[in-house]
Amino acid sequence: MNEAFFPAFINSYFTSLGLLLGGSLMGGLAAFFTGQAPLTAIFRLSDSLRIWAIIAAIGGTFDTVYSFERGLFNGETKDIIKQFLLILSAMGGAQTGAQLINWLTQDYISP
Repeated sequence: MNEAFFPAFINSYFTSLGLLLGGSLMGGLAAFFTGQAPLTAIFRLSDSLRIWAIIAAIGGTFDTVYSFERGLFNGETKDIIKQFLLILSAMGGAQTGAQLINWLTQDYISP
C-alpha cells in the first residue's frame, strides 16, 4: 500500500463503478451485434460482473489477504481497518453501478 489511504479509497470506488458500467455496456453492445436483446444482456452482465469489479478494484485478493494476516498476527489493526474500508468502497461502487444499470434497463424481472 504505497498509495495514501483516501486516494486509494476513492480509486477503489470509481474503479469498481467503471468496471461494472463499462463491462455491462460493452457486453450489451456485443449482444446487439449478435442479434440478442441488449438491455437484458446488460442487466444479466451487471449481476455477474459485480464480484469481479470488486476484486479488480481492490487489486486482487492476495494483497488483501496479506494485509489481513499482517493485521491479525502482527497486531497492526490499522491495516485490517484500511482493507475493510477499501473492500467496502469497492462494494459501494459495484452496487452503485448495478443500481444505475437497473435504472437504465428497467429489467427487474429476470426470466
